Amino acid sequence: MAKLQRGGPLQGVRVVELSKIWAGPETGKHFAFMGAEVIKIETKDALDFTRFDTLTGDINKARGFMSVNPQKLSALIDIKTGQGVELVLDLLRHSDILVDNLRPGAMERLGLGWDAVRAVNPRIVQITMGMYGNDGPLAHQTGYAPCFCAIGGLSALVGYKDQPPTGINMRYGDSSYGTAAAYAGLVALLHARRTGVGQFVDVSAVECMTTMIADSMMDYTLSGAEQACDGTRHAEMAPHGVYACRDGSWVSIAVASDQAWTALAGAMGQEGLAGDPRFATLAARKANEEALDQLVSKWTAQQDVGEVVRLLQSRDVAAGKSCNSMDIIADEQLWSRGFFPDAVQPDGTVRPIVGPGAKISRPAEICDDAPWLGADTDYVLGEILGLSEQEQAGLKEAGITS
Repeated sequence: MAKLQRGGPLQGVRVVELSKIWAGPETGKHFAFMGAEVIKIETKDALDFTRFDTLTGDINKARGFMSVNPQKLSALIDIKTGQGVELVLDLLRHSDILVDNLRPGAMERLGLGWDAVRAVNPRIVQITMGMYGNDGPLAHQTGYAPCFCAIGGLSALVGYKDQPPTGINMRYGDSSYGTAAAYAGLVALLHARRTGVGQFVDVSAVECMTTMIADSMMDYTLSGAEQACDGTRHAEMAPHGVYACRDGSWVSIAVASDQAWTALAGAMGQEGLAGDPRFATLAARKANEEALDQLVSKWTAQQDVGEVVRLLQSRDVAAGKSCNSMDIIADEQLWSRGFFPDAVQPDGTVRPIVGPGAKISRPAEICDDAPWLGADTDYVLGEILGLSEQEQAGLKEAGITS
């Protein structure tokens, strides 16, 4: 019986996580938020870099680690030793999913490659995450989120019109990649449950990024056309952009149809613009986009952002304030929907965390903060693996666990 019984669609599912930094832990976090028991395997002399925090100086309260590892358990096992690897393999006999984002080839060198894993548990799903995937001529290369975005093609499209690319926020690389891996793992788990046969899921960070610009990739593949930076514009919407308001804030507006344009023109008090031949159709609005943006910008510059958002949303025009971090934290809608649940740290401290990004019909209870280092080693060794207190003491004395 799993230690954690929080409800949710993955209650009873056990996930073993051998991953660091962000993308791999993001995958594990999704599983934990759906009710799975996620056990991080950590090694004392090779800790996750995010456990080091110059502000707190506390590996158990490092902000980067806490942000991406809530709802998980931590077992301290030295996987650089043969005994440590055997313990992990034994744990995998009792598990459903293994997640790793170690350097290419590391799992095989440790003795935790797919052949070894499925030998102990033919029903298990192993999710391996690498920049270029697990095989191929570039599989040996490693990288972080900025590399994913650049090589995947996203960075080349982010910039102002007629100017060179400026790059993209690195968070797209790790969070999108980690989310895609979690989805792939769920599909593989469903297959394993139906057939009794496990799956090896090979997830490439670069390919995940490329799927986000599939239209641009297909355009190049079929016609040789290379897309250029276009600021905040959209090929199928106009106006589409971020516009300055009177109070110093900015509002995002996206008009996806002629009906929405008519509604926007009415909100601006310029109903006649809806029938203006320069703007009456999407093609016309795209052809006259500079003039269109000037009209919208002139109007928003005289309004407070809140007024613009309320007015446009009431007319079914997509609009929202361009938020900074403090705006998001203060957003009443997010609080009312439970987006910031309270999580309890091992010492009893309670703090709000960023919860799941979607509501589901059978949600898991979100209640625990990130684990302290090795806090659940005894549970893993004793209750899951069935080792006696004497055997556990011997492993600790030998430095295999702690």
